[in-house]
Amino acid sequence: MSQTVTRFRQVVDWSAAIWAGIISGLLFLVANVVLSAIQLGSPWIIFRVLASVVMGSSVLPPPTTFDAVILIVGLGTHLVLSVIFAGILAVIIHRWGLLVGIVGGAIFGLALYAINFYTFSYFFPWFFAFKSWMMLVSHLIFGAAAGGVYEALEVEEFVPVE
Repeated sequence: MSQTVTRFRQVVDWSAAIWAGIISGLLFLVANVVLSAIQLGSPWIIFRVLASVVMGSSVLPPPTTFDAVILIVGLGTHLVLSVIFAGILAVIIHRWGLLVGIVGGAIFGLALYAINFYTFSYFFPWFFAFKSWMMLVSHLIFGAAAGGVYEALEVEEFVPVE
């Protein structure tokens, strides 16, 4: 008598990935707003940097004051990228649990920092000027939070492998 063994694989919880992107993206922004206000004297710098991806480098020169359009474009750009990056991270870590989510996420954040400031600066040369310990810390916070939040919110679902 032959017995059939059904194998299963765990699938990514896309809802958890989206929420992880939003929550960790907001944590990234809070860290940058606070650190920029303390270190650079203006909390609005990060929004100008983020908006520059869409609007170009013309939004960067002083004054680094509040501008509603720059805030909206920067926030929108950042949240879209945060959800995309959290989705990529979810695909990588979704099988491993909370500790690996946090540590793996921090490593992912470090990789994003390197990509943003050493690769994307080819396309956005002004990025290189923003390479700093503040950006490194905020990328680590983003990655660790994205991995941890994803794992905390994930509803595990398994589908049969054919």
